[in-house]
Amino acid sequence: MADNSNSEDVPSDSFETAKTDKEKLTDQVMQNPQVLAALQERLENVSHTPSSYIETLPKAVKRRIDALKQLQVKCAHIEAKFYEEVHDLERKYAALYQPLFDKRRDFVTGDVEPTDAESEWPSENEEEEKLAGDLKSKVVIADKEASADEPNPKGIPEFWFTIFRNVDMLSELVQEYDEPILKHLQDIKVKFSDPGQPMSFSLEFHFEPNDYFTNSVLTKTYKMKSEPDTTDPFSFEGPEIVDCEGCTIEWKKGKNVTVKTIKKKQKHKGRGTVRTVTKQVPNDSFFNFFSPIKVSGDGESLDEDSEFTLASDFEIGHFFRERIVPRAVLYFTGEAIEDDDNELEGEEEGEEDDDAENDPKRESGQPAECKQQ
Repeated sequence: MADNSNSEDVPSDSFETAKTDKEKLTDQVMQNPQVLAALQERLENVSHTPSSYIETLPKAVKRRIDALKQLQVKCAHIEAKFYEEVHDLERKYAALYQPLFDKRRDFVTGDVEPTDAESEWPSENEEEEKLAGDLKSKVVIADKEASADEPNPKGIPEFWFTIFRNVDMLSELVQEYDEPILKHLQDIKVKFSDPGQPMSFSLEFHFEPNDYFTNSVLTKTYKMKSEPDTTDPFSFEGPEIVDCEGCTIEWKKGKNVTVKTIKKKQKHKGRGTVRTVTKQVPNDSFFNFFSPIKVSGDGESLDEDSEFTLASDFEIGHFFRERIVPRAVLYFTGEAIEDDDNELEGEEEGEEDDDAENDPKRESGQPAECKQQ
């Protein structure tokens, strides 16, 4: 019995000795300045992200945070209803704008001539404003005599076509062979979905009779969604375009600019003879705008190029609706383009200021880094 007791004491003493040695070794290591410096650097490099902070919280606090997320989802659904009512409000005011847009069309096409009161606008010529009494009257008389000899075309020629040329987003889509067709464009209208119907808007392109197609109106409808995604409700930022539908263009024979005919030589495998085959292939054209990529309804994802094309299409549709149609005359004169450029420059300057404030290492003369949108 005594021998067994002694045998049990030996491992215990050995364990205590090993533990003491380990503690001594640890103390020696921690007293080494190089080791401490390396450990400090490693701790400083550990990223302190919000998620890492959340993980350190007690379960009771995490439970309350989950409750806040539930409230946030409810807020997103209320916000979705808000945007649905905004859409109804847009529809209401679109009806008020439309008589003015109809008169704009009449002036552009020349169906109606504006009265003197309707065409009165302050002159930008400062010198003319400084002319006094008699001298100004003489100038007006001279202007009338000169204008009598000037050509007086009907309406405002190439009004919408000029807008297409002025706006980079549109001019990039227009090919040389599209231009004669767009010169026949007389009006563009925005139509909103009826009350109670799924949220959407349509663009109507009205053309005068031409040698290219028989349609008088080409349409493009954008379908929208104003509800949080069930899988990612916190990404909701308002209505988004989710799909679009074009229309069939009834091209006259030989006038379809969206396709081109190519000739290809084929060699017969057996006889070795060569023949020339002609076939039609897609062609770049603005009028492909009316044959958009279809969003798959079976959940299949689009390839990267298709995703980019569809996103660009949505952006163009939104730009027609929000900018071009409501402010057409200002895009015709170029004034709206200058405003857009100034607005963009202001946003870029604001981003640079934010970068400089948030980065203490940035010197005042150092250029800002580019940000990906």
